[in-house]
Amino acid sequence: MSTDDLILHHYDGSPFSEKVRLMLGFKGLAWRSVKVPVILPKPDVVALTGGYRKTPFVQVGADIYCDTALIARLLEARAPAPSLFPADAPLAPLLAQWADSTLFWTVIPYTMQPAGVSHMFAGMPPEALKAFAADRAPFTAGLQRQTVADASANLRAYAAALDAQLADGRAFLFGAAASVADFSVAHCLWYVQRGGPVAEILAPHTHLRAWGARMQAFGHGRPERMDSAEALAIAAGASSHAPTQVLPGLGFEAGQAVTVTATDYGRDPVAGTLVGLSGDEVVVRRTDPRAGTVHVHFPRAGFQIKQDTQENKT
Repeated sequence: MSTDDLILHHYDGSPFSEKVRLMLGFKGLAWRSVKVPVILPKPDVVALTGGYRKTPFVQVGADIYCDTALIARLLEARAPAPSLFPADAPLAPLLAQWADSTLFWTVIPYTMQPAGVSHMFAGMPPEALKAFAADRAPFTAGLQRQTVADASANLRAYAAALDAQLADGRAFLFGAAASVADFSVAHCLWYVQRGGPVAEILAPHTHLRAWGARMQAFGHGRPERMDSAEALAIAAGASSHAPTQVLPGLGFEAGQAVTVTATDYGRDPVAGTLVGLSGDEVVVRRTDPRAGTVHVHFPRAGFQIKQDTQENKT
């Protein structure tokens, strides 16, 4: 066991976790697998992240990487080939951003219609289903969700466009090589497939379904189980962090007490001391009695930084 191990904190049914699992498979990486609870309470998650509730996140020693856009960059730095960001696909990160937001929030209400819910949660006791719904309600509070009718119409249009993109025989969305965009679309359509009968919406799109099979063929790399207590011990025992710096001219200074909050959903602020800031990333230092001193990393896009007037640096 090493403080340099990639530790993915995830759960089986999480679509964004599937995105990361497939990227790990694409790069053929070994990784440690920590299963997190599907609903609150999540005390070990909070100890490591400071309250960030979205799944998944990746831990390397005492560095915690949140959001799959940033995790993709981390994996790219760890294993540059094959690349998630091929030089001939400069628009791939933009399509990935569209898929992780617009496509994702079309797929969720579409798949969570009664027929999809019945299939995905078959055998789950009614009280567990109610607990899941109660947990997610505040998590998405304030988010304007599509109706099933609107989501159905939009998903048909998106699936047709993606199928047309693949109709010339290309293997992946931008050509012969997969990119981060493929993985962002793949996890959304993987979730639709989990909905059983509602997945029929994809049936007419033969190019898209064949592409989906190619994506799943990447597999999940080389996972090895680890429990959350071991992950906490690794964080607490780490003697260093990834290098960071606060670049000038970005509105904040090193050492400031700040909060970092997602701008879409799961808007639980993470408070800490600013130790890293660039055009792409923000990093805060925080201390937990069990996890020790950790650096929590977020992408700059999709997150808001504010000075913490409460001076809460824990």
